Amino acid sequence: MSRKIYQNLIDGEWVDSESGNTFENLNPADTREVIGTFQRSGRGDVERAVEAAKRAFHRWRLTPAPRRAEILLRATQLLEARKEEYARDMTREMGKVLQETRGDVQEAIDTGYYFAGEGRRLFGATTPSELPNKFAMTVRAPLGVCGMITPWNFPMAIPSWKLFPALVCGNTCVIKPAEDTPLSCTNLVRTLVDAGVPRGVVNLVTGPGSEVGTAITSHPDVRAVSFTGSTEVGRKVGEAAAGSFKHCSLEMGGKNPIIILDDANLDLALDGALWAGFGTSGQRCTAASRIIVQKGVYAEFLGRLVERAGTLRVGNGLDESTEMGPQINRQQVETSARYVEVGRKEGAKMLCGGERFGDDARRHGWFFQPTVFGEVERGMRIAQEEIFGPVVSVMACNDLDDAVAIANDVVYGLSSSIYTRDVNHAFRAMRDLHAGITYVNAPTIGAEVHLPFGGTKATGNGHREGGMGAIEFYTEWKTLYIDYSDRLQRAQIDRPE
Repeated sequence: MSRKIYQNLIDGEWVDSESGNTFENLNPADTREVIGTFQRSGRGDVERAVEAAKRAFHRWRLTPAPRRAEILLRATQLLEARKEEYARDMTREMGKVLQETRGDVQEAIDTGYYFAGEGRRLFGATTPSELPNKFAMTVRAPLGVCGMITPWNFPMAIPSWKLFPALVCGNTCVIKPAEDTPLSCTNLVRTLVDAGVPRGVVNLVTGPGSEVGTAITSHPDVRAVSFTGSTEVGRKVGEAAAGSFKHCSLEMGGKNPIIILDDANLDLALDGALWAGFGTSGQRCTAASRIIVQKGVYAEFLGRLVERAGTLRVGNGLDESTEMGPQINRQQVETSARYVEVGRKEGAKMLCGGERFGDDARRHGWFFQPTVFGEVERGMRIAQEEIFGPVVSVMACNDLDDAVAIANDVVYGLSSSIYTRDVNHAFRAMRDLHAGITYVNAPTIGAEVHLPFGGTKATGNGHREGGMGAIEFYTEWKTLYIDYSDRLQRAQIDRPE
């Protein structure tokens, strides 16, 4: 059976890489299955893509924003029609269960509808001038060519977070998806092409980050870079972008806490902890790998969590009964196993899981057991470092102040959560948790597309995706003064009496 070959999109044409080199996209649930063959691109392919985007920008920026938005609207309607097809493609290449991949595609749909609406907004401001017969206002101007580097865990949702706002603002784009999940981003880009995006406005280049990603971030004609991935790589992206004063948005790691107080609804908290800890096999930047439980309910909650985690159905995500799929690749499984050993050596108590599945049904995939550690101390590495796997640490706390102190005692600050029935505790936590996102009586995952998404400290560099945060990133303010006095007026000097 012949394998499908996928190409780069450059200047409106689907083309092979200059080198002719390719790589295979494998199913993490069964690595014997090749999803497709993709282009292993290099700097020359990026050069061509950026040049195409640069040419297209001059016409695209002059296309009225409502017209740009109409193309996004058509693309979104096509995504709705193709939702099930794209969700199944995503499960095959990424592994997470169908319920989650349908949600991933739906998030792209929601993002498309939101930013299509922005085509008739993109608001600036009008304001009084300090001088007579003078008018002042602000408008948003596009940046130019935007480079985008996206991760494998949300392989359609996150590309949509970047592409849709950039396009409606009048920018052109060069996007590089993760090597592990190029198909979902290709499906999104193909949908935009089918909806009528002009040639050169969106360009897709697949390949390794060390070559393609570096070429994008260092290219002098790329005026903005949006990156989602690890803190280690994000730091390099930021350094490269700073050399040519590019706008740079970095969305990186997390070590997100759920706080459960004595007065919490434990049934609700348990459901939330399982979903946040083991959804997407723990492979979310917002995953809750730390659960901080007040001592009065610690033993009960921990026992129930271990029982539920040990019975999760782990397998191929295409099976509707599966509750947790595989990890994305060998490296992620090895990372989970390594941190299990670290936790044991640090003195934490492993209460379930801790190994890769080796049975016949799962031995060809990257399946790791849902793992729970108890008796975890706040300074342990498993309580401090991002694991990005189904490994959850449970810690005891004395009270709310102690819980917040433990929660804040990490280098990251993306998402956070508290379960309590006390409104005073809830509001104190919302004020005092050092995180870009806080949920009350809900897990650390579940962001909505019309609200800003991002974190503090080592999680990011201050920019936000989603909602108006994305519009802010993909535009620059231009201030306009129109003097109709027919004489020279010097601000701050010629003050009217």
